[in-house]
Amino acid sequence: MRFTTSEPTVSTADERRHFSRIPFTATGQLSTVAARHEVKLLDISLQGALLEVPAGAQVELGEPCLLALHLGEVTIKMGAELAHVAGQQVGVQCRSIDLESISHLRRLVEVNLGSSRLLERELKALMAA
Repeated sequence: MRFTTSEPTVSTADERRHFSRIPFTATGQLSTVAARHEVKLLDISLQGALLEVPAGAQVELGEPCLLALHLGEVTIKMGAELAHVAGQQVGVQCRSIDLESISHLRRLVEVNLGSSRLLERELKALMAA
């Protein structure tokens, strides 16, 4: 598992976000009703992920999907929806996640944020959503 050690940068857009994006490199699969694509993880948050899909991948905004991310010996699985599509970059919004996966995701975010206060704020926002 590769954890970034730099502090997450905060932009004006990030200040409006309830969930910090953690730059992270991993591979995975994005499965839609029509196809299964090998993807590269670009960043992740408690609410979703930004992925790079192969050139020519056919994905549609609002489409339900399943995402499986391989982080070393850990796999995070979530039911999601395609929240934005821009070329080969696809944003997915988490709609359901199992207890084991959310535990791994929580730990990944906690280590990368470096602040229990920020993690607590994000968990409260997640519960309110």
